[in-house]
Amino acid sequence: MNTLHLEISEIKHTRNARKIEQILHEKKGVNHVSVSKLGIVQLEWDGNETNQSEIIESIEKLGLTTNQPKNTKKQLSEQQSKQISSNLQILGENTELYFAILSGIFWISGVIFSFMSSIPDNVSTILYSIGGVFGGVFTLLTAVEDLLKGKFEIDFLMLFAAAGAAILGKWGEAALLLFLFSLGHALEHYAMKRAKKSITALSDLTPPMALVKRNDELIEVHIEQLKLGDIIVVKPNSKIAADGVVTKGTSAVNQASITGESVPVDKHPNNNWQNEKEINKLLPEHRVFAGTINGNGVLEIKVLKEAKDSTLSRLITMVKEAENQKSPTQHLTDKFEKYYVPFVLVLVVLLIFSFLVIDETFQRSFYRAMSVLIAASPCALAISTPSAVLAGIARAARHGVLIKGGRPLEDLGGLKAIAFDKTGTLTTGRPTLTHAIPFGNTTKLQLLKIAVAVEALSDHPLAASIVEGGKKELGDITIPKAENLKALTARGIQANWEGSLVHIGNRRLFEELTKKNIPEEIDLKMSELESGGHTAMIIYQDNNYLGIVSAMDIARPESISTLATLKKMGIKRMIMLTGDNQKVANAIAKHIEITDPMGSLLPEDKVNAIEQLKQQVGNVAMVGDGVNDAPAMAKSTVGIAMGAAGSDVALETADIALMADKLNNLPFAIGLSRKAKQIIKQNLVISLGMVAILVPMTIMGTIAIGPAVVGHEGSTLLVVLNALRLLRYEV
Repeated sequence: MNTLHLEISEIKHTRNARKIEQILHEKKGVNHVSVSKLGIVQLEWDGNETNQSEIIESIEKLGLTTNQPKNTKKQLSEQQSKQISSNLQILGENTELYFAILSGIFWISGVIFSFMSSIPDNVSTILYSIGGVFGGVFTLLTAVEDLLKGKFEIDFLMLFAAAGAAILGKWGEAALLLFLFSLGHALEHYAMKRAKKSITALSDLTPPMALVKRNDELIEVHIEQLKLGDIIVVKPNSKIAADGVVTKGTSAVNQASITGESVPVDKHPNNNWQNEKEINKLLPEHRVFAGTINGNGVLEIKVLKEAKDSTLSRLITMVKEAENQKSPTQHLTDKFEKYYVPFVLVLVVLLIFSFLVIDETFQRSFYRAMSVLIAASPCALAISTPSAVLAGIARAARHGVLIKGGRPLEDLGGLKAIAFDKTGTLTTGRPTLTHAIPFGNTTKLQLLKIAVAVEALSDHPLAASIVEGGKKELGDITIPKAENLKALTARGIQANWEGSLVHIGNRRLFEELTKKNIPEEIDLKMSELESGGHTAMIIYQDNNYLGIVSAMDIARPESISTLATLKKMGIKRMIMLTGDNQKVANAIAKHIEITDPMGSLLPEDKVNAIEQLKQQVGNVAMVGDGVNDAPAMAKSTVGIAMGAAGSDVALETADIALMADKLNNLPFAIGLSRKAKQIIKQNLVISLGMVAILVPMTIMGTIAIGPAVVGHEGSTLLVVLNALRLLRYEV
């Protein structure tokens, strides 16, 4: 199966997207097609039945411009002739809105003059006609373009209704219809453009040029010319041009555009920057992203990703593609419209000929049919869900949360339980020195000096945590170096320090070394620490027990507050899945108030656990790093990856990616999802409710075309404006 991604600039409305989708789906060999309002086309096609050039040719025959190069004058002339409405932007991109306003001015003038007995009636008619021209010009051009392609849409039907009203002498109502229809469309396009700009504004974050060091000189190049391994220089208060590792300088970097973090992150050089090749393996203080803003210091950065592969570039692409992924509600409304629109057209035709059955004139039947056509048009229904999805995805992206489509946006708000991977998700993912407990006459200072000196020679992860934590506590104290390190397999280590022999290890080491049981006091303290999830080690110098040091993968600072917030939001079950033993799982769960700790799990056990949870509670999310948790995330209702900035795998595998390596964006994402679902429901009630009110009233003749137009266009505008409230969502 082959895939193709294209971008089309002419799509302005859900209707356009759906129309293109239907046409392409009918082409032989195309198995799947999805088109979004942002102009992103995703296709899957069978290479045995068609090819890429044929598909692109089919799109271009519709008068659309793709991101593929145009090689012939014929293609260019076809595009120019078929993009009529886009060439009419004589007053800028808001020309349609200005024309609609002029239409309204002439219509209002006509209404005013119609009440003046001294003014001839034909003056009002002329004003109505001029208003109708301004209001109908864009509608007419769109309808003509549709008819040339063998399609007729709501624009044609509205023109038909306006022409019918004018023929019946209802010039004022015809002008009102065209005025409100054009105003509604212009404002809808304007409003949707705001939502789109929230996404496309991401493209402006990366600077077009970068200062790069080459041959001991600083030269300015386009970011597309940057190569892997280049060293770029970022001046104070300027944008960073590429993803990379800091090689020189210190500064605080504003990463809000990528991770959503409100506080700048301090950056300093990585000592091993020459050998670093993967940004996702770097600590946050050493890595930077394109599009983020440098603080007051000068930074030198080694480029680890080309411009086209930067985290920001991938984020922009995925946010655009996310709009293609329809939500369950959108699928439902699409199916409803598939049967609803033909039903409305049949009803209108029957009403046109109702004068044959009931005692009324043809003019009266035709007028009623046009009123029903306007009242029953599903414009508001068509835009109600996509507008909310687009606004929700845009708002999430600005907060450092990538939501990959309408389905996860809706599903996230309906979660009953959330499963978390432990290491790196609920915990920091790195061991940290937690205790240094001296015994006898030994001081804590002495214990830490010996521990740091000896462990500094070891390459074990626990050794690094003891050295880092010990140095923080000791401050600037000079520590004599140890030497002659020897690893004692499955027991510990030994080394010489200050003329003495030091051992650091577990119980087994000292029972073998002393041929005795370790002192009861030390044994009890070791057991206490181990039951709490700590890895405890005894320090022994010559023939003396000095004390215990312990390390542990501790809970993230924000874990407790985030889980408490989720509990307040109604998430009753929060499950921790870990490969650590159950004792460690229980200890951490008790500290951070996880409801269901599940330990000693292999990757396949995590998948089984998710399946069981789905059977028990329904919708379940899986939160992990998006790499080793991918199978469990795929089985969950919504897969959520943390710290996805810089991780290609996490961005690809997750339904939702928290770009920052922080849990506290999760309540925001869930709250946004719930708000989006609420707005979608409100929009459906508004759109279907208006149809349910207007259609019976127009059939019975209670209301005429004017009120039907006001209700129809008013509901369309209302659902769009209601959806745009998501752009201002805050927790």
